[in-house]
Amino acid sequence: MYKDWVAKGLKPATETVSLQGANLSGESDKDLSIAGEYEGESGVLIWKSGQDNWIEYEVTIPSDGLYELNVSYHSYSNSAASSTTASRRPAVLSLQIDGVIPFREARSLTFWRKFQDEMPMKTNDYGDDIRPRSNEKNEWLNETLTDSSGGYDEPFQWHFTKGKHTLRFSGADPIVIGELKLHPPRSIPDYASVASRYPETKKISSSATQIVQAEDAVWKNDPAIQLSVDQDPLTKPKAKGYQTLNTLGGIRWQNGGQTAAWTFQVPESGLYRIAMRSYQGFNSNLSVFRTIAIDGKVPFRELLSYRFPYFSKWKGTVLTGSAGENYEFYLEKGNHTLSLTASIAPYQSVIALSEQAVNTIRAADQEIRAMTGGQVDKNRTWNIIEEFPELPQTLGLARTQLLQMSDAMQAANHGSDNITQMLQTTAQEINSYLKKPNTIPYHMDELTDIIEQIGGIRETLVKSPLQLDQIYIVPAGKKLPSMEANWGQKAIGMFNNFVYSFTRHRYTSEVEEDTLNVWVNRGRDYVDLLQELANHSFTPETGIKVKVNLLQNENLLVLSNAAGLSPDVALGQPQDKPSDFAMRNALLDLHSFPDFQQVADQFAPGALLPYVYNGGYYALPETQSFKVLFYRKDILQQLGLKVPDTWDDVYDLMPTLLQNSYNFYIPPGDFMTFFYQNGAELFTKDGMKSALDTPEGFKGFKQWTDLFSIYGMEKSVPSFFQHFRKGDMPIGIADYNMYVQMLVAAPELTGWWGIAPIPGTKQADGTIVRWTGGGQTSSFIYKNSKHPQEAWTFLKWLMSADVQELYGSELESFNGTAFRWNTANVEAFSRLPWKKEDLKVILDQWRWMKEAPNLPGSYMVQRELTNAWNRTVIDGMNDRESLEEAITNINREIMRKEQEFGFVDSKGAVQHTLPVPSITAPWEGVNRYVPR
Repeated sequence: MYKDWVAKGLKPATETVSLQGANLSGESDKDLSIAGEYEGESGVLIWKSGQDNWIEYEVTIPSDGLYELNVSYHSYSNSAASSTTASRRPAVLSLQIDGVIPFREARSLTFWRKFQDEMPMKTNDYGDDIRPRSNEKNEWLNETLTDSSGGYDEPFQWHFTKGKHTLRFSGADPIVIGELKLHPPRSIPDYASVASRYPETKKISSSATQIVQAEDAVWKNDPAIQLSVDQDPLTKPKAKGYQTLNTLGGIRWQNGGQTAAWTFQVPESGLYRIAMRSYQGFNSNLSVFRTIAIDGKVPFRELLSYRFPYFSKWKGTVLTGSAGENYEFYLEKGNHTLSLTASIAPYQSVIALSEQAVNTIRAADQEIRAMTGGQVDKNRTWNIIEEFPELPQTLGLARTQLLQMSDAMQAANHGSDNITQMLQTTAQEINSYLKKPNTIPYHMDELTDIIEQIGGIRETLVKSPLQLDQIYIVPAGKKLPSMEANWGQKAIGMFNNFVYSFTRHRYTSEVEEDTLNVWVNRGRDYVDLLQELANHSFTPETGIKVKVNLLQNENLLVLSNAAGLSPDVALGQPQDKPSDFAMRNALLDLHSFPDFQQVADQFAPGALLPYVYNGGYYALPETQSFKVLFYRKDILQQLGLKVPDTWDDVYDLMPTLLQNSYNFYIPPGDFMTFFYQNGAELFTKDGMKSALDTPEGFKGFKQWTDLFSIYGMEKSVPSFFQHFRKGDMPIGIADYNMYVQMLVAAPELTGWWGIAPIPGTKQADGTIVRWTGGGQTSSFIYKNSKHPQEAWTFLKWLMSADVQELYGSELESFNGTAFRWNTANVEAFSRLPWKKEDLKVILDQWRWMKEAPNLPGSYMVQRELTNAWNRTVIDGMNDRESLEEAITNINREIMRKEQEFGFVDSKGAVQHTLPVPSITAPWEGVNRYVPR
């Protein structure tokens, strides 16, 4: 858009227009906005938006031109929320001008916060550093709106004509606005111009170099920018075998727009050089960029996106020009702030071209699939030039776009790299197709692979990792310090690390008597973060000391229980594990705590079913998966199909899918959806046998098996994700793991796929039920715990909405979208950064969550229904006879296990029943969290 404005001859504005935040001209909800005072500033707008709302300002522009928009703002803090649990995400708003969003990036304007790590760092009992918590700095911020992803190295410019205009901010995040200011764009001169205006200075008498430790950042705009451990012999402070947090960044500082800042003191006015000890060896031969500012301003244009070239070792980086000349900075005596912001601006043209190339090749791919019916038949001959002349033209355009990408990549990276080579190879490959156009339909699968490869380029280029150890402010003309270890220093360092490996006390999973012992069946990242939260929040609040251990094998729980060495609390356990332990009297009945129901109300009632045993509740759901319908927007649109709402709709679209060589995916083992939606239950109300021998049960089984034996759904699919990505299965049912995979591993399909509630079954009254399971992990307390009340206190704290939100937010902040936390606490789930339209779908489906109860012998249900499915779908057995055989075998095993646990005597007489809670209505408790 900016290029179009410049092409039209639009000029920068020459005047400034200011607006007070409180002077609204319109708003969607008057109850959400308050004009008043906040944190020392008066005449501000306190906007408590919690859903999608909007506010408007009317502004009178004195003359046509391009303006920058500066906003004075403060994050809004609910006084009822503690600093531990308050939201740490930036506010994200969209901006319309006169009812129109002027360009794509205006849909998502990020209002960053500032955070600072708690210092000095503390150490644990083993001498390792405890990662400091990042606390928000309570201050007003004044920022000119720019691209939050770092895609552009200068602020946005906005075109206004003379006269009155309306600015509308929309969003769901609360914020306090002090002042809005439209002002002329700031012009940043080049280094030569700046240096020519430096004042006459005498030589600096002090020879002392100011050294700033990177871990001592005074602020950062994202708590995801974290400290990290490094064992290099020159890294300060030395690790000496401990987990010493002695550097900042790396993959924890890679997203565009992330900023870290440091202060330093200049002893006297004069010229200085700036150097850094940095590591940039994350992506082979790929440069990364930082926008460098001093005291909040970029000194000259060359620092808008300063390049840090690839280097596989720690390197001393002196800020220099393209000709190798050292940049000199005139600094007045006193304190100054240096900030570095991750930038991907030099790669922006490559990213834009990649999107165009993907769309071009996808158009060719869809055309070929329409021609061939999705089948590669090398026995068929084609006359492409005469019959489909637009196809070679489309591929020719794609080849041109790939070569343009290659040129842009080399220019930005200052040399060749893996991406450049891949682009050139792919362009040559497409060129070989064009030389023999009649063979183009034979390369359909190769084109799909090309789409995936090009789509992956964006995911590589938007990451800009850089790790810093020290920053040096050196008087001009003075010697720079040594910043790179020589071979002798490296050899000594390797020897010392070897010695430390024998002398350090390592973590164990031993149970400590005076501590609440928690074992977690997850990765180290999850365990470390939970320990940090417990150390920073739970222990200071309650006085209960917690040790969180990594459980590398869930079977250790069985062995430890047998040996009498069980922990107090176990987390991340499969949903059937609690019932196995409860049957053997190994777990604490959580229902015995007086506030259990208050805690349980945070979860869907259907999610608690697996943990009910003999009248007690023996676990809480920790994470909860969800099943939704995934669909490819582009393919359904091409076929003229609508997203199905019921199974009858699915039956109607199957012929069109199959005629075009597509298919619909259903997980073969997903039997609960069909039984539950037809009104069947898995067990009788007394829990003594299967309840599938009912008309509803037989109807559900027939519906399930008919989809494969009559309607032609695939019986075996190794990876729905790969088929969905490729496009030959453009619609199907999958869970949370598929959702994260699509976000992380299929960037080329961004915007081309969506989710919807799973197809439901229409009832006699016209309503549609969508019952289904999902799968979850659980948390429980051992009965032999010496600290049962403390364990329950910990479990309540951990499963609360505030802590689950914080845990999920920090997991994703530190590790990326792949670590999106699917908490079972619906309130916390709704606060995490899901897309609004996706969150609505997920929560609409959440109300229909209904897991399978776990009773003695219930493991036989999955086994026997799978056997029954095979008999019916594969072997062609009558569905009723097949299900009857399964029911017989299920009941036989349930009887055997109930005799083992004393519920039935040796003659088959029932001694004690196992009532199963009945859930027949959708959970209404989720309604208040569903976005409007």
